Amino acid sequence: MILCITEKPSVGQTIAQILGANVRRNGYFEGNGYWVSWTFGHLCTLKDPSDYTDVWKRWALSSLPMIPPRFGIKLINDRGVEQQFKVLCQLIADCDEIINCGDAGQEGELIQRWVMQKAGCKKPVKRLWISSLTDEAIKTGFLNLRPEKDLEPLYLAGLCRAIGDWLLGINATRLYTLKYASERGHILSVGRVQTPTLAMIVNRQKEIENFVPKDSWELKTKYRDTVFTAQLKAFETEDKGKIAVEKIIGETFKVTDIQKKAGKEEPPRLMDLTSLQVECNKKYGYSADETLKLIQTLYERKVTTYPRVDTTYLPEDMYPKCGGILNGLKDYQQLLEPLRGKKLKKSKKTFDNSKITDHHAIIPTGVQFPADLGERERNVFDTVARHFIAAFYPECKFTQTTVKGKTGNVDFKTSGKVINDLGWKIIFNNKATADEKEKETEDDKKILPEFTLGESGPHSPFLAKKTTQPPKYYTEATLLRAMETAGSQVGDEALREALKANGIGRPSTRAAIIEILFKRGYIVRERKALKATQAGVDLINLIHEELLKSPKLTGIWEGRLREIERGQYAPQDFIDQLKQHIQSITTAVISDSSNRRIQTELSKPIKKSGSSKPKKGEK
Repeated sequence: MILCITEKPSVGQTIAQILGANVRRNGYFEGNGYWVSWTFGHLCTLKDPSDYTDVWKRWALSSLPMIPPRFGIKLINDRGVEQQFKVLCQLIADCDEIINCGDAGQEGELIQRWVMQKAGCKKPVKRLWISSLTDEAIKTGFLNLRPEKDLEPLYLAGLCRAIGDWLLGINATRLYTLKYASERGHILSVGRVQTPTLAMIVNRQKEIENFVPKDSWELKTKYRDTVFTAQLKAFETEDKGKIAVEKIIGETFKVTDIQKKAGKEEPPRLMDLTSLQVECNKKYGYSADETLKLIQTLYERKVTTYPRVDTTYLPEDMYPKCGGILNGLKDYQQLLEPLRGKKLKKSKKTFDNSKITDHHAIIPTGVQFPADLGERERNVFDTVARHFIAAFYPECKFTQTTVKGKTGNVDFKTSGKVINDLGWKIIFNNKATADEKEKETEDDKKILPEFTLGESGPHSPFLAKKTTQPPKYYTEATLLRAMETAGSQVGDEALREALKANGIGRPSTRAAIIEILFKRGYIVRERKALKATQAGVDLINLIHEELLKSPKLTGIWEGRLREIERGQYAPQDFIDQLKQHIQSITTAVISDSSNRRIQTELSKPIKKSGSSKPKKGEK
């Protein structure tokens, strides 16, 4: 018998139907030479400190840092988990071969391999690697099973991530709690990813609170109902500006130059998980966690591809399949009409094998949208579908016009854009996407009348007061972007793609990290703005060790994990470096004689069992 192990019962049922394993048993399906069983996500986890030695049961500075000689795994203490694990153990013992059907990603690989290790599996294992749960994708996947060894680097990267989070999260949390907590029995939660993320929010908040606005005055004039701006440095005082106005009152305004330049705007990129979360937060107000759950549902219902991805590209061999996928979008036929009878556009910004690792961008599968899915799922699907359709539309074409004029000795200029062909913007109701709207300038929105070179006439000069503005509070959308680029402020899509290698967290975990900060009481949401609580501010102020709170340093660790995933960096080197980091941090904190303390009213009390291991997903 061949045993297939999926990550969820629902996926197990889908695969069982395709394989003809139609007899339901206790914890698995059977038939046609197959057993199909499942996990419930994680069945196993890394051992707690107390599992290694009784010395680590008690929280004490003298026992830090806790570095096990060899990390071990254990079964999660849950009755349902224990029952399903017994089923899997029996099936693993009795089968001839195993097909790992876990989610095709780092976390999925770790989940499945831990279960097989805990069960003492010695059977040959192959890997099902698919990007959607459609019948066609699953059947194709079973015809192209991969050797388990091919995915070894992926597993090692996931293992290093888990060990790194254990080493840093558990040790640092105990260290800072014991050294600085104002009340006995309360936790200061510190983590490899959550603390740098909190630091970004706190630092932005400090910038806003310490911001001192500065006024300046720009010289402008209105000619033919169009505002022109003087090509002068803004005046530091209003009085200086008034002198400049007086000098040109009554002078004639003359148009001295007209430049028209044709431009084009490419369609927006396809969706990865972060860009989908950003778009849905801006457009619908969905939290990152909500969007992840919604797109996961769409994946499991077969209408979109695998969601936990960080690429916006498709492999080139997907191109022949795209026409069929588009035809399957029954609710979008009107938008598809302009594409009928034409060869589909194939852009390097959409199809690029060099930008693909394990998965491609999130796209529709072409399967009809189920009627029983709700409005929120439909909104997320609509975002994915419209970006996919837009990829095959022509560019938006426009004319950028710059008009220069002069009055007295002062040169003026104004610019505007005229849309000549909406192109892909028709897909988004003649507008930019939510992510692009924030990049639009006033010139992008301004439409100019026709001017003639050399024309002249009266004008009305005036001063426009400008006041410098503080940076904006992070929203979930802008925080996700900042995590993606390790805190760098990047608007250019190509540069943002390049910085993803050293972003903090993974697309699949960033939503959970933000939720942890809410649960710990370190941040709150005010409308869309994310603000740090006093506890969050105090914690970041308390931490002097940059290794714990620097997004860029954490991003470097993330880059190493990606290199491990590609087989380009030694896992042991990564773990050894983390051990050295936690050793140096422990020494620095213990030797601190400042007697600092912070309030921890919002933090959770330490459980008497002594375990401080973060829950699943915490970093």
